[in-house]
Amino acid sequence: MFAPQGPTLRELAVQALSSVERGYDLLAPKFDRTPFRTPDAVLGPVTRALRALGPFDSGLDVCCGTGAGMDVLRQVCRERVTGVDLSAGMLAAGRAAAGTAATAPRVEWVRADALALPFGPDFDLAVSFGAFGHFLPRERPQLFTQVHSVLRPGGRFVFPIVAPARPGSRAYWSLLAFDAAMRVRNALWHPSFVMYYRTFRLTEVRTELARAGFTVELQALPELGRRPDGSPRCRLVVATRAR
Repeated sequence: MFAPQGPTLRELAVQALSSVERGYDLLAPKFDRTPFRTPDAVLGPVTRALRALGPFDSGLDVCCGTGAGMDVLRQVCRERVTGVDLSAGMLAAGRAAAGTAATAPRVEWVRADALALPFGPDFDLAVSFGAFGHFLPRERPQLFTQVHSVLRPGGRFVFPIVAPARPGSRAYWSLLAFDAAMRVRNALWHPSFVMYYRTFRLTEVRTELARAGFTVELQALPELGRRPDGSPRCRLVVATRAR
């Protein structure tokens, strides 16, 4: 699962017994050499879909980590790209990897909690990749309300969502086992490390986005294939703030 330059088993164990913030601070220098980084196979189709939705002036990557989504925003935004994350270590790694560029768009890295975003309605586009498992279901309405508040009227909140694993499949049992292991870990050890990806269900997410003031559309990402029943393996959620 990991490149030779990736984290050791001991380093992963230390991270897993830390808080979310501290765990990612520790993992940050080697994060891009783990399977936790959103793969280019997903980033490429999302970029192409965003080009068709644009143009955009300013973009926000919510829970940007080391900047995989920032690379997407730089390709579709003309003026300003901002990444926000709770982990100072992840931000530092992303900033170091990105370097500085004299050409547009201007790039900013901001340490903040996604549940209390320190911006006004400054953005045309917000994206997020692979971060929603770090929010408990009861926190999602606040998260979506925060994203809504930093978008201009007509602004879009866009993210990919993978179809759930087929019950009984290897992926299904793997996710179930991981979820159970995290719940046992959090029952026995503090601080907690929130990572429950099975709780992010499309039906519930669409309802919560609508309550936050978004209109929601779905786009298939055909490059990522289809399930045996013909449905897309991955969809793009496009949530638009009403004008």
